[in-house]
Amino acid sequence: MAKIAFILLCHKDPDAIIQQARQLTAAGDCISIHFDARSPKEAFAQIQSALSDNANVTYATRRIKCGWGEWSLVQATLYAVEAAVQAFPRATHFYMVSGDCMAIKSASYAHDFLDRHDKDYIESFDFFESEWIKTGFKEERLIYRHWFNERTQKRRFYWSFWTQRRLGITRDVPADVQVMIGSQWWCLRRRTIEAILDFTKKRRDVMRFFRTTWIPDETFFQTLVRHLIPGREIETRTLTFLMFTDYGMPVTFYNDHYDLLLSQDALFARKISAEAKELKTRLGRLYASDRRDFKISNEGRNLFKFLTGRGRIGRRFATRFWETESSLGRERELLIIACKKWHVAKRLLGAIKHHTNIPAIAYLFSEEDTEIPDLGGIQGSLGKRTRHRRALMRMLFEYYENDRLIICLDTASLDLMQDFFSDRSTTRVLEIECGMSDAFLSGHAKRVGLAGDETPPEALAQLLPTIRYDIIFESDRIRDAGFTNHLRIKESASPAENAPAIASFLQVPDETARALAETPYLFVD
Repeated sequence: MAKIAFILLCHKDPDAIIQQARQLTAAGDCISIHFDARSPKEAFAQIQSALSDNANVTYATRRIKCGWGEWSLVQATLYAVEAAVQAFPRATHFYMVSGDCMAIKSASYAHDFLDRHDKDYIESFDFFESEWIKTGFKEERLIYRHWFNERTQKRRFYWSFWTQRRLGITRDVPADVQVMIGSQWWCLRRRTIEAILDFTKKRRDVMRFFRTTWIPDETFFQTLVRHLIPGREIETRTLTFLMFTDYGMPVTFYNDHYDLLLSQDALFARKISAEAKELKTRLGRLYASDRRDFKISNEGRNLFKFLTGRGRIGRRFATRFWETESSLGRERELLIIACKKWHVAKRLLGAIKHHTNIPAIAYLFSEEDTEIPDLGGIQGSLGKRTRHRRALMRMLFEYYENDRLIICLDTASLDLMQDFFSDRSTTRVLEIECGMSDAFLSGHAKRVGLAGDETPPEALAQLLPTIRYDIIFESDRIRDAGFTNHLRIKESASPAENAPAIASFLQVPDETARALAETPYLFVD
């Protein structure tokens, strides 16, 4: 009978990891966990302590720091696989999952399924001939060497790429290897896993090649399985049900998707919302049950395509079922710096980036050319950003793989603040109160189209009091809104007086807050 060793890569929420490990091992299966070395040691200790009495749990032979698109994700997987092979000699299959994955069939059904089909399940399409990569880098992933993380070291990443391209420094793919590509969510038989581990020890040239490719978790196992195993023994699909939006972001499942998920031709689904407590409970009970009577209709992807297609041409007849819960996420924190003087907020934002590792974006709802990641087009215009504000923010949280994010808003953007504060996420606003000189107000009037270069000084002088009152009124409206986490710093206050508000806003130590409050020339026009 099949016995599954789950390979779990995770980096947060130890309580959820503990629950997931207990659910997956309750029916006799086992799990090997790699908990990102970037995460707190205390969190890892909590996981080890809670699962210490579970003989079906082991841990990667080594914890390393992981980053999206890096070789580290593959290396962490290999460490977890090595530990599983050694700890669980009776495991027949090795199944890659994430903390967002949950079973959508019972363990009995999954074991019967794997017993009936002696195959490896992994997407493995030809890298160059297939259309698996829709946009962006393709052959550039392979022929150039990538040493830096594109998300955390963007300048170095692109400097290295353009330097190699300009100098014509390329490399060949190993001659006897056909590079394949596909989803990283696979289920492989034990003999396949053992063949891969043996290959990694013998073919150092191939290992060197993949270590500096970009996003190798989509190519490494996919290539090696196709290289080592006869094609008739490979099913080119994943047993994990997942869907992507037009923006390339994974669709999230909520409580009302239970029946939809059970009808899909898959054993697991990704990704389950952290807030879908009822769904998680029901799926956990399902996996431990002996149910086998699943009716497979497999309509999920077609239904998603049909309904989004109707919405695209203005034929939406109801809220789309996967959008009924549009929260940013209860576990996330959105930090808003509200300031009429954009240059002041940007100076503080720059200082925060220097002193902390919290992702931060300036006036993304006010400036068209704000530096913002490519999210598939939703970020392309101010109109799109504002219309799809919550979708945009969720995608940014996903992009940065961080549960905290800072943005800047103009004090006039009360509607955006109210929308974000009404969300189930934690939202805090730090309002910066600046002095408003006539020179600044004159420049502001010209920037917003209330005056021009040819406006007579007398007319401008009459306009300035109204503009000043309007700015004061915006600040009053923010205070009258009664936001629960509204903090303020003032140009007229000393750094010592401003530091406590900054510390509370960012949840940083007092010395860090004091350094931020002392940012040189913070309020200078």
